[in-house]
Amino acid sequence: MLSLLLFFAAATALPAGAAGQAGPAQAEGEPLRITLQDAIERARSNAPQFLSATTAAELAHEDRVQARAALLPSANWFNQFIYTQPNGTPSGAFIANDGPHVYSNQAAIHGDIFAPAKRAEYQRTVAAEAVARARAEIAARGLVATVVQNYYGLVSAERKYVNAQQSLREAEQFLDLTGKQERGGEVAHADVVKAQIQVAQRQRDAQEAQLAVDKARISFAVLLFPDFRTNYAVVDDLATVPSLPPLDEVRVMASRGSPDIRAARETVREETSGVKAARGALWPSLSFDYFYGINANQYAVYNREHLRLLGSVAQAQLTIPVWTWGATRSKVRQAELRLRQARTDLTFAQRQLLANLNSFYLEAQVAHSQLASLRQSLDLSSESLRLTVLRYQAGEAIALEVVDAQTTLTQARNAYDDGLARYRLALAGLQTLTGAF
Repeated sequence: MLSLLLFFAAATALPAGAAGQAGPAQAEGEPLRITLQDAIERARSNAPQFLSATTAAELAHEDRVQARAALLPSANWFNQFIYTQPNGTPSGAFIANDGPHVYSNQAAIHGDIFAPAKRAEYQRTVAAEAVARARAEIAARGLVATVVQNYYGLVSAERKYVNAQQSLREAEQFLDLTGKQERGGEVAHADVVKAQIQVAQRQRDAQEAQLAVDKARISFAVLLFPDFRTNYAVVDDLATVPSLPPLDEVRVMASRGSPDIRAARETVREETSGVKAARGALWPSLSFDYFYGINANQYAVYNREHLRLLGSVAQAQLTIPVWTWGATRSKVRQAELRLRQARTDLTFAQRQLLANLNSFYLEAQVAHSQLASLRQSLDLSSESLRLTVLRYQAGEAIALEVVDAQTTLTQARNAYDDGLARYRLALAGLQTLTGAF
């Protein structure tokens, strides 16, 4: 934890003494250090929404396998024994049976020669699998954005805790300075009171900052671990600012790799196959069956007259739909309506992608452009506090000016850290559309 705080202090140009303060209380033992990539991998193993999306893709794959199997010939081995009560006749009590004892032991092969509805259904499951995989990628990208938000939310909270500790030390130093000045008769007691109020406020700010760190760590742990734990630390890499690609390059990446567009297109293909499947019910279907084995009154290859009982039979079926009271036509109409809606959703998804792309890019561009200004404000605020304290010691400034300079510096530190986190979050939002770059 000490090394983490030292990194924070170096990144925000704090005085060396700021790194010596301990962070919020941790559980005993060395905390687990987690990078952003570690956090993403852990979240993929524990986030229920992402696991649900990947399971849906796996289920869609099995649907495709089953639909493909339905197009291919199938083979079964049929075994049966029928006992019919004898009554003195060859068939027994039930004339539909061939005798008191009937044995069946046959290999049966069935196949569809022409089944347009089944073929279209298979094509629909292929598209449905593609839709499910695209949605799984959407869930994966959304999960990454959520992890980035929580990760840098925790990093930012820890930085603000360090900032609060530094502001508290500065307030305590000013309180000590006013006490010395008062004892020397150089300032009024009102300056000491003002400094005491400032210290009390900074103590409350430090408590709130510690609470924010603890809450962020607890919330993030739900995504990271299958059990509840808070003894971990995230690596602060906010000081490393990734570059932002040009807008044209980002647009190309989004057009090639957007899972939202891919899901919408595959949905159109799925519904197109759904229309074909519905219309396929209007067409005749042709299938065949082949049986080889025994279907006799005794279980033997030859009967008592030495006639062969083991043999084969083949049959073909042509099914012609004639009348369904409009049910098939209604299903076709339903499929066409779903297809029309899918096409509308596709055009909307394309427009929404362009709108989100431009919006997210502008957000990232502005966040990136403000980092230099925020850093400059931080440096100027630090210098302003130093000069104001010197002026106060020389009797040229009042306590209120020092307090105001301290407040401005605290706000500048937090604003700079918020700017770094904002840029990372803006990049994460943009990468939900483009993928990693």
